Amino acid sequence: MEFESLKTSHRTLCPGIHPMSAVPQPTISLPTPNLNSIPNPTTLLKTLSSSHSLAHFKQVHAHILRSTHSPSHSLILKLLSSPSLPYSLSIFSHLPHPLPSLSTPFLRHLSRSSKPEFAFFVYQRLRNEGIPIDRFAFPPLLKAASRVGWLAEGKEIHGFGFKSGFHSDPFVQTGLMVMYVGCGRLPEARLVFDKMSYRDIVAWRIMIDGYCQSELFDDALELFEEMKRANIEADKFVLSGILSACARAGNLDCGKAIHDYIIQKELVIDAHLRCALVTMYASCGCMDMAQQLYDQMKPKNVVVSTAMVSGYSRHGRVKDARLIFDQMVEKDLVSWSAMISGYAESDQPQEALRLFKELQILGIRPDQVTMLSVISACANLGVLDKAKWIHVYADKNGFGGSLRINNALIDMYAKCGSLERARNVFEKMTSRNVISWTGMINAFAIHGDANNALRYFQKMKEARVEPNGVTFVGVLYACSHAGLVEDGRKIFASMINEHNITPKHEHYGCMVDLLGRANLLREAVEIVETMPFAPNVVIWGSLMSACQIHGETELGEFTAKRVLELEPDHDGALVLLSNIYAKERKWQNVGDLRQLMKERGISKERGYSRIELNNEVHEFLVADRNHKQAYEIYEKLNEVVSRLKLDGYAPNTGCVLVDLEEEEKREVVLWHSEKLALCYGLINGAKDSCIRIVKNLRVCEDCHTFLKLVSKVYRREIIVRDRTRFHHYRDGVCSCRDYW
Repeated sequence: MEFESLKTSHRTLCPGIHPMSAVPQPTISLPTPNLNSIPNPTTLLKTLSSSHSLAHFKQVHAHILRSTHSPSHSLILKLLSSPSLPYSLSIFSHLPHPLPSLSTPFLRHLSRSSKPEFAFFVYQRLRNEGIPIDRFAFPPLLKAASRVGWLAEGKEIHGFGFKSGFHSDPFVQTGLMVMYVGCGRLPEARLVFDKMSYRDIVAWRIMIDGYCQSELFDDALELFEEMKRANIEADKFVLSGILSACARAGNLDCGKAIHDYIIQKELVIDAHLRCALVTMYASCGCMDMAQQLYDQMKPKNVVVSTAMVSGYSRHGRVKDARLIFDQMVEKDLVSWSAMISGYAESDQPQEALRLFKELQILGIRPDQVTMLSVISACANLGVLDKAKWIHVYADKNGFGGSLRINNALIDMYAKCGSLERARNVFEKMTSRNVISWTGMINAFAIHGDANNALRYFQKMKEARVEPNGVTFVGVLYACSHAGLVEDGRKIFASMINEHNITPKHEHYGCMVDLLGRANLLREAVEIVETMPFAPNVVIWGSLMSACQIHGETELGEFTAKRVLELEPDHDGALVLLSNIYAKERKWQNVGDLRQLMKERGISKERGYSRIELNNEVHEFLVADRNHKQAYEIYEKLNEVVSRLKLDGYAPNTGCVLVDLEEEEKREVVLWHSEKLALCYGLINGAKDSCIRIVKNLRVCEDCHTFLKLVSKVYRREIIVRDRTRFHHYRDGVCSCRDYW
């Protein structure tokens, strides 16, 4: 039987001790032995050693009980290692006055078992009956407390060990460190460590591993330096732990120093240590060194290969990651998740979803990490039909109750253009944290619904959920994109005065953006000049964009040059300068800038637009002729332009800042990718369906006007997600109120 009420009975009757009388003891059911043939003790011991089923074990036990010989020490120990822990415990409870030679090995057996908490029944009996407990019993008891996280029991044993005079015993001290580390109490573990008169390599390893497990990497590295100063030779386990700390902390310098230490000490780099080195270099982005060490590994295990996939993915080298992934003989879920995450984070969401389908075909069940990557990929893709499918899949596979998954779903639906579905997920959540509220506020913000963003911000405070710095970025963003200058000022002040949050670059950037969009450029400049730290690229970029919107060429040129001082290859600043010179028809300056960009290999990001129909995503570039329906699309575009001209539409060529003839400029404007995606939707979509487009750049003025008119003339709802926000076009009006 199982002891289901173990913790309850223990807590109720005596904190720190398990009273054996309060716990129901398992009964021993003995089969009837064959009395005509009772084996001798040696035969019984051999038979027990080969017994694997409880029924067979009980049969042998019955023979032992009927035997005229007293059972030997070895025979009793073998009985105590029966296939059933409750049965073993019941046998122990019937032993008269078991000495440490029996109780200590039994405690060691229980501490390593699937039910380490059973060790405390033995401990309680020994205490209650005054049976001696030797120093070797303490490590297994402390190990059992560590494995189940029972800090109170561990402390009680610590106290008993102190009273018994074992507190300075190195075995007991090491056990105490294991217990405190296992229970997450690093300060107590360090206190024991510091009081040790002699620290062997095991003690150092336990303390260093404890810091690593608790993500206190700086403490782990500092302790390693102390270990070297104490002239303790590190073994491969300590070195692997430290390399893991370097990997997770991203400390390449320290990782290299450890590698140098290994070479200097001429230590053998076995597979375990090589794996740790590869992982460290890959995690720190030193992929050439990681690849060199990886190539020397034969065979390559799944752990180190996954580290390489993650390393390449994290640093934007997705093709290299996929090459390693495809060469892997064995792949586990972690490997698949790493590759899916690599695509999701490298703006290749379609590849991430394609790989996820392969995972399903193989019958590998995803975990929460995989699902979060898939949801992120779907959010980046911005396709609602796939978002709905992912949501259904998550619910069917038991992820619906996860707080992290629901928070990700809110973000996904918001980025896929369905504010209502994002709100539905939020309202159905049984528990919400600051990320949930912030996600919902951000959803309203990017859809231009500033009123609801502010309302939910107020509801969040009423629910006594303290907003954080990210929350304020979302609220200020909402104010910025709705022109709510006064509200933005008050919220910025409340962040400092009421919530004691020190503004960071992103908060000042929001304020500069808010004021700049409202054409309060002088006030925006004052904020930049009075900030407590130097403005970064983002802040100068916000001011630069505001100058571009309001045609402030002189200030725009100044801010673009500030951006280029901080980031010489910033394509946005170079393009803006080029545009400023083009507007002033300084074609020589434009040519010089473009030549500079060409020499440095800098190019303006190409605009593209995506649209999904019938579970297939179609992507268009400007003037794209590669689509299989290209002829029909351009025919449709001509028809749409003709109809819109009847409503007063004329292509706005002011955004084409290159030295072209006016007719060529009109063609460039009319062939923008969102117009091509729109026409594809008009041709193939259901007559009354909403057309959803995802654009990687900001929608230009001409396309904005064009889309408004199409929504009116063709009576279609159009939703466009551009780089910064959503535009909902309906009946000739946009949700942004032409303020974007």
